Amino acid sequence: MPRTTSDVQAFRARATDAELDDLRARLAAARLPEAETVHRAAPGPRRWGQGVPLADLVDVVNYWRTGYQWRPFEERLDRIGQFRTTIDDLGIHFLHRRSTRPDATPLILTHGWPGSIAEFTDVVEQLADPDDADAPAFHVVAPSLPGFGYSGKPATTGWGTEKIAAAWVELMGRLGYHEFAAHGGDWGGNITTVLAGRFPAHVLGIHTTFAEGPPGLTTDGLTADERAWAEETRDFWRHRAAYAKQQATRPQTIGYSLVDSPVGLLAWILDKFAEWTDTEDSPFETIPVDRVLDDVTLYWLTRTGASAARIYYESHNSLDPELRVDVPAAITMYPRDIEKCPRPWAQQRYRQIVRWRSPDAGGHFPSLEVPGYFVNDLREGLAAVLAAAR
Repeated sequence: MPRTTSDVQAFRARATDAELDDLRARLAAARLPEAETVHRAAPGPRRWGQGVPLADLVDVVNYWRTGYQWRPFEERLDRIGQFRTTIDDLGIHFLHRRSTRPDATPLILTHGWPGSIAEFTDVVEQLADPDDADAPAFHVVAPSLPGFGYSGKPATTGWGTEKIAAAWVELMGRLGYHEFAAHGGDWGGNITTVLAGRFPAHVLGIHTTFAEGPPGLTTDGLTADERAWAEETRDFWRHRAAYAKQQATRPQTIGYSLVDSPVGLLAWILDKFAEWTDTEDSPFETIPVDRVLDDVTLYWLTRTGASAARIYYESHNSLDPELRVDVPAAITMYPRDIEKCPRPWAQQRYRQIVRWRSPDAGGHFPSLEVPGYFVNDLREGLAAVLAAAR
């Protein structure tokens, strides 16, 4: 079995009681604006037309202050296994769960924004040691992106997706995994694409919920559904992506609010959970409020609102137009995700798509929204990828 090198150290984080008391005090003292002026009565997506409705935010703030418990999340991280290593002078935090199965395949899972390793804590065990002996098993590695969670905060520019992908190869090598599979969505999907395109000697294949064809492709020959996907994605970037422009151009400015105000941080992130999930009104229709607060509290306690936002400054629109992925790829496009790439476009970059799925439900956070489907889809997709890689 591969051995962890001396460059990798076990890690355990505990927020102090004073930090948790300070969080509750700040929540109690929050100054809130007046209610939104649109569609305050009827449930539905239009109710969120000006952002997070006041009544919803008040409910979550009150629960965060009086009901939510952080310690169980820390304990879940410990049960999975936490580690840190230093790559290019930056501390990298990661979860690492080795499977008990001798036939397990190394797998790296990469999250995005406004996600974190909190997206994967409920699925790692199922991936590492499935109940079904016929299901594939994986040695699971889930790093925190630079500037996120318990990873270090870059002090200089340069930590974009290309450098992160190279760091992931180094990380997996230190764990004894010189060949591995990879999965990601959002920024994690972008990084997974770079991993596969730049390091095919190490990457057996990929599964991703993010696919981006080369620029300049036309809608000629697309089906009606594929044309609708393309139009929805264009509409998103034209009308609903102000957050990305802000973080790509002025991450420091928004960062002061995200690090100083827990209510500001919550609203900034909750807005995305609401808009990007497959729900009619509230993200809590599919995602437990505790899971959202695990993610937001991790950002708060690690003071990473600004440093995480900088991944947009480093990498927005940076995917190399000429990059091609020749290793086997499995791609899943969830119906309520914010970017959906038609398969003919995806095939121009991902040259060996061995499995393509378009499920009936799910959005941008499938591991939290539809965890059962997500795990099965990931297993089946990677099984197809590994069969093609042999």
